[in-house]
Amino acid sequence: MTRTVDVADLVGRARDGQPRAVARLISLVEDDGPHLRAVARALAPFTGRARVVGLTGAPGVGKSTTTSALVGAYRERGERVGVLAVDPSSPFSGGALLGDRVRMGEHATDPGVFIRSMATRGRLGGLARATPQALRVLDAAGCDVVLVETVGVGQSEVEVVSLADTTAVLLAPGAGDGVQAAKAGVLEVGDVFVVNKADRDGADATARDLGHVISLGRRGRADASWRPPVVKAVATRGGGVADVVAALDAHRAWLREGGELARRRVRRAAGEVEAIALERLRARMGGPRGGGAVAALAERVVAGELDPYAAADRLVEGVGA
Repeated sequence: MTRTVDVADLVGRARDGQPRAVARLISLVEDDGPHLRAVARALAPFTGRARVVGLTGAPGVGKSTTTSALVGAYRERGERVGVLAVDPSSPFSGGALLGDRVRMGEHATDPGVFIRSMATRGRLGGLARATPQALRVLDAAGCDVVLVETVGVGQSEVEVVSLADTTAVLLAPGAGDGVQAAKAGVLEVGDVFVVNKADRDGADATARDLGHVISLGRRGRADASWRPPVVKAVATRGGGVADVVAALDAHRAWLREGGELARRRVRRAAGEVEAIALERLRARMGGPRGGGAVAALAERVVAGELDPYAAADRLVEGVGA
């Protein structure tokens, strides 16, 4: 039996800053249940104001500590902050392991901060499936800044760039990052680079190597007029955090001046629309692999009766019928 939910009341209370209402709305979008569409519809008029900062990087570089330090810096400016910390899924419950939330416990009692851990549930790319809609909840709830921290699995965490206005990539000296910087992957998505744990040996060399790779990698890009800064920080002690905030602010100003902010947000919305449409198509086909319809067409492809493109045409025509 479906529980009755007053979505309009929840949205109203969330906009009044009630954390329980915000948490309930995020749970509704995570559940992907019958109330999802009503929640999305109710949130739509109140979104588009928050700035979204993504933080990504390999495990152990200090993403959670840096996120916590940024929360403190934004709160000192009087801004309301939301945090979506994507954690690995528990192998037992399927929920988030909550490690990030524990490390940001100092902000737990601050009414101007909302922190939510989200489980990947096996999804690749560093984000949870419901992260875009959870972001809309925090935006509508009046957050000035939303920090999205990825799960931290390595060079494949590039999905955050499609969600954030500004993406900060964190590295640490002594972990081979000087070599890794030359590889395709997560380091290509950064708008700001942070060499955290800069009190360790090798921090200057890591920053220098990054600067060299960035100068080579930006050539020919549409946003080549923005040269990503490399900032050194020691987040555990607050060192360099003001410089990180200044770099994020500078990128925000650059986005607005050239119209890139609007273009990024249109691309973000287009990606959401496409993803939702593809999910609906898969559901109408009978599941992730299309069920019996795809299997029957696949047998005809193997038998040489159809080529893959003709089979795909028939599948799409059948779904659209």
